Amino acid sequence: MLTKLPPTVLLTLTALFWGGNFVVGRLSHADIPPLGLTFWRWSVAALIMLPFVGRELWQHRSQIRAHFGLLFVLALTGMAMFHAFTYIALGTTTAINATFVLAAMPMVIPLVSLLVGDEHLNARQGLGIAISIVGVGIVISRAQVSVLMNLEFTPGDVWVLGGVLAWSVYSVVLRRKPATLPPMVLLVSCMLIAIVILLPFYVWEVLNVGGFALNVQNGLVIGYVATFASILAFICWNTGVARIGANKAGLFIHLIPLFASVLSIVFLGESLKTYHFLAIGPILLGLYLTTTATAKGS
Repeated sequence: MLTKLPPTVLLTLTALFWGGNFVVGRLSHADIPPLGLTFWRWSVAALIMLPFVGRELWQHRSQIRAHFGLLFVLALTGMAMFHAFTYIALGTTTAINATFVLAAMPMVIPLVSLLVGDEHLNARQGLGIAISIVGVGIVISRAQVSVLMNLEFTPGDVWVLGGVLAWSVYSVVLRRKPATLPPMVLLVSCMLIAIVILLPFYVWEVLNVGGFALNVQNGLVIGYVATFASILAFICWNTGVARIGANKAGLFIHLIPLFASVLSIVFLGESLKTYHFLAIGPILLGLYLTTTATAKGS
């Protein structure tokens, strides 16, 4: 079973699925508006999950009501805000800028953890984060200092930063989930709440921007983001965070640019560059140092 895998494998799979999500988002941003893609990814994901979890949802309805506030925060930050902001950004900023801002997430998560008193960052984890950031910097700059020196931030970069903050809050709050609520019940509950949160914004988008064509290509896009980037990725992430903590899990975000680059080569016909090989070492070393560190409170 998927949840029986080691947490490092689960979190690596999460990065892989979300790396694909960035590629799909870049490919489809002109065809599917961002709020529509976010709304339908969770709607389809919920429809897939309900036949398997519906009975448990009813059985745990009192627990869901008791912890509705926490579930609402998780749905708002991790499902509605993070993904909507990411899709908006992919249509308004460059991929390099988006990845650069996203790389700040492993630094923001420990800060949020520190603010709420959940976890503390030790020297080994700090070193791992710093080394991993070097690898991410190589990927996003293509090993050229001039690329970083000439970065110009756009409104889209602010959307990515908003997504980083939202996901950081989600990851930290996730550690507070009630032990009496089964993981799948928590996941589907958050999906349903996110759908309700997104609905008025989606209606606004349809009325002011328009919808999207119902064709095979768009169906495949929604199928991927609903199944892999939503259901499977969140199962892997939630399980991984519960086992090793938000600080350690956050560093696996650095694998997303690496996977996104590889997937772009496979599906977009881009060529493999030297900087991809240069980046692998620092990223993997940083992951090793951070995930093998023992942090107080983690």
